Amino acid sequence: MTMENNRMLVFVGSYAEESTGGVYVYEFDEKLGELARLDQVSGLKNPTFLNLDTKQRRLYVISETAAEDGSKRSDAVSFHILPEEGKLREINRANALNGPSCHIQRSADNRYLTLASYHKGSISLVELKADGSVGPVLDIRNHQGQGLEQKSHVHSSFYSPDQRFLFVSDLGLDTIFIYRIDSGEGKLVLHGEAKVKQGAGPRHLTFHPNGKFAYVINELDSTVTAFSYDADQGALTEIETVSTLPEGTTVDNGCAEITISEDGRFLYGSNRGHDSIVVYAVDPAAGRLNVIQHVSVEGKHPRHFSIVPGGRYVLAVNRDTNNLTVFARDGESGKLSYTGKSYEISKPVCVWADRF
Repeated sequence: MTMENNRMLVFVGSYAEESTGGVYVYEFDEKLGELARLDQVSGLKNPTFLNLDTKQRRLYVISETAAEDGSKRSDAVSFHILPEEGKLREINRANALNGPSCHIQRSADNRYLTLASYHKGSISLVELKADGSVGPVLDIRNHQGQGLEQKSHVHSSFYSPDQRFLFVSDLGLDTIFIYRIDSGEGKLVLHGEAKVKQGAGPRHLTFHPNGKFAYVINELDSTVTAFSYDADQGALTEIETVSTLPEGTTVDNGCAEITISEDGRFLYGSNRGHDSIVVYAVDPAAGRLNVIQHVSVEGKHPRHFSIVPGGRYVLAVNRDTNNLTVFARDGESGKLSYTGKSYEISKPVCVWADRF
């Protein structure tokens, strides 16, 4: 499994203190559906979200720090991936946000990183240098609610398929803010916004491979909102909002991750509380969703999961039961089935996989 582009590596981020392992590297055996740990990296505080650049063999990680006055800040940390050894080598780290961060994104041209702060209600634009090192903060946008009752909680940033626009989900303001990047000035420029139902709490977003639809998972009311997407205007228009839970469910629940299959036929979202992944069939013409499965994640609090490239497996990380679980995925039906494979990891909250 060490041939070029045939070694599947898995990267996991977690809640951790600097003195303990926080980022983990595994090899995934696709024939057996099994993981083997190759490396773990300490020296990072709460590296809870990762961004993987397979082509350049780099991994970008968030890490909490503190300013001189004691206020929380975030670094972005860059690593070089050594696929042959399955190890990470740090390139550099630099201040990247004015608060604790919960998400990191990278532009396709590798010019920028963007970090989101839930607690600060801010999004930062950070220069990314050609050698993969993290450069200076170029811009920070702080979102403001109206009055004391409404507080911004920025949770993520995702680029449009053509990279012209950046979609920033603000859970506190029930708004997806749409930015463009002024590369000459190095600034985030507000372009527009899309609203979800009050109290829904938009968290993460994914675009359909056809570029015509976008799907936002709403953490607070356990729903997914389907939008049509106008690529020319950079605008979202709601199609429908559907529940992530089985009818009649009364358990306290908060949604987390959302992703779509490579062929665009199936959409997946995670439920924390119900502790499941919901599977929807996607209408390719209208973008509408039809629930086809709820499957237990075999743990508690699935903050993140990902479809392994090739689409045959899904990996879920369960924070409160300290485990990563492996699911087989049926490409024809879209449904998931637990393989019986579970791996102990301390407070895992982010997982990505790709071939090297």
